[in-house]
Amino acid sequence: MPNDGDISTEWRPTTSNDTLIKRARLLAQVREFFALRRVLEVDVPVLGERTVSDPHLDSLYTEAPRRYLQTSPEYFMKRLLAAGSGPIYSLGKAFRAGDKGRNHNPEFTLLEWYRPDWDENQLMAEIAELLESVGCASSAGAQRVTYRDIFLATVNLDPHQASLVALAKLASDIAQRDMSDESRATCLDLIFSFEIEARLPQGIVFVHDYPACLCALAQLGVDDQGVTVVRRFEVFLDRTELANGYFELLDAAEQRRRFSEDNRQRKALGKPEMPADEKLLAALDAGLPSCAGVALGIDRLLMYLVGAQYIEEVIAFLD
Repeated sequence: MPNDGDISTEWRPTTSNDTLIKRARLLAQVREFFALRRVLEVDVPVLGERTVSDPHLDSLYTEAPRRYLQTSPEYFMKRLLAAGSGPIYSLGKAFRAGDKGRNHNPEFTLLEWYRPDWDENQLMAEIAELLESVGCASSAGAQRVTYRDIFLATVNLDPHQASLVALAKLASDIAQRDMSDESRATCLDLIFSFEIEARLPQGIVFVHDYPACLCALAQLGVDDQGVTVVRRFEVFLDRTELANGYFELLDAAEQRRRFSEDNRQRKALGKPEMPADEKLLAALDAGLPSCAGVALGIDRLLMYLVGAQYIEEVIAFLD
């Protein structure tokens, strides 16, 4: 949504009163959905001493106090889960540096929830029910497809078995630059984002069973072909990414190893290394219950519900 640059109008909201009402209604519907299911809303800090180490996420930093604005409430929520909170959700602000575009803003509204004793399949079913309850497509019409199947159908490559050379060649063709020195994860992400995402079916689509190099904070598993996969899924609504979920990693030693690997990749990308969140690791050591969790972008969901093309159409102010 272009800005006219007229200082005399820049004080005005970027959204309409009608959309503000629809946003308030959506937030109320989400809270009612979880209240009926006895999932507790929790309020956790947006400022923390530590932040994510994900090489592809950059956190905003404040000098006074010296804290990071959180990219999601995940680490704090997992500490609550380890302390016995039971099923919980958070509905509030999150922050990511550099995220600016049609579907991105550095400050955004995030819904994140965790279900102890559930796996990713149960959580996907609940997400479909939530989306139906707020006015999206029927949960009965939600589709599930494996990462492998959508890759094969779209670019005729098996993302688990294809060589890095083959992936880098395809990524280079798509990006129109040399990707031969990039990691397998980077090539897969680029191919998916620029070649596959736009060809997904309409409606609610769950893509699951990701390649092992895209493990993030999810557990590994084995698919029906005996291949190691990540028990992770992403949710797309009319070909726009809406949510990212995991069957959550419980092993503190493995989590520490992944923090180290993230920092190795960050260093290779010329980004600052992020110290491991020792409090999260201590919570995992104390015993995080088996659980599935997901983070869902409320602004993108509202964009779909009101037919907006730009994120600023559904948030009150950019500044």
